[in-house]
Amino acid sequence: MLPLRVAFAGIVLLAAATTGCVKRTIRISSDPSGALVWVNDREVGRTPLDVDFLHYGTYDVRLERAGYESLSAPGEARPPWWDLPGPDLVAEVLPIDAESVVEWHFTLQPRPDDPALERAALIDRAWAIRDRLPPAPPADTDTDADTDTDADAGTGTDAATATATDAATDAATDTHAGTDTTAAPAALTATPAPRTP
Repeated sequence: MLPLRVAFAGIVLLAAATTGCVKRTIRISSDPSGALVWVNDREVGRTPLDVDFLHYGTYDVRLERAGYESLSAPGEARPPWWDLPGPDLVAEVLPIDAESVVEWHFTLQPRPDDPALERAALIDRAWAIRDRLPPAPPADTDTDADTDTDADAGTGTDAATATATDAATDAATDTHAGTDTTAAPAALTATPAPRTP
């Protein structure tokens, strides 16, 4: 009788040593990412993230991100067929590690009254328009006084005289008191920096 008890104890210990386990994970993502997540009123982190859980069912999920409306929604965690009552006993006893992954994805809506978000959208639209424009022509670097412009070709007036006359006319018509009316040289005109990603 004693050898039977020892054999039974050995089988129980062997079965306990070789049992597998089931890992249950909820994978939460959002658009845009970086939203702070609460599951059943417990803060769990920022998206994208994985949260371990024990029980299947419905969870209360809340997401918040600056510039977006907060979102509260139910999250359903349904078991796979092998983790239903009955087959789950086999999955728990077999010497394999099983994993059940439930994926939730949420889309946050922009807060319409957020000036920072509107400003960012305006800047993005401006960059898109700028990228569609043809490149600016190169600045005229010809300083030869003997060269006539197309407009002055028939009159014999050279380009330097025409430029000086235009600058004088602009200075005379400037109505801003106390401002410098001299034109900046073409080499010093500001050009926007190229957009970096």
